Amino acid sequence: MSVNKQVVLEQLAAATDATQQETTTIQALAATLAVDEQTVESHIQWLVACDLARLTPENDVRVTISGEQFLELDVDDTVIVDSGRQNSEP
Repeated sequence: MSVNKQVVLEQLAAATDATQQETTTIQALAATLAVDEQTVESHIQWLVACDLARLTPENDVRVTISGEQFLELDVDDTVIVDSGRQNSEP
């Protein structure tokens, strides 16, 4: 199964909480989504660059308040989010 960043962000938001700073692992997300960890990690890195997710020093991950607010917009069309970093991959 192939997943996109939106699916990873939605699952991350379901598994974590920005306000309570509850985290999960990339391994747990990959298992839940039935995809390889490398795919999830790639999407997480992009979400972190856009401040929609946060990695802890222990390498756990959680959604940010911005990520939760983005999902609340419930956008049906494609949305482009620029990380503001030079040479960042989409």
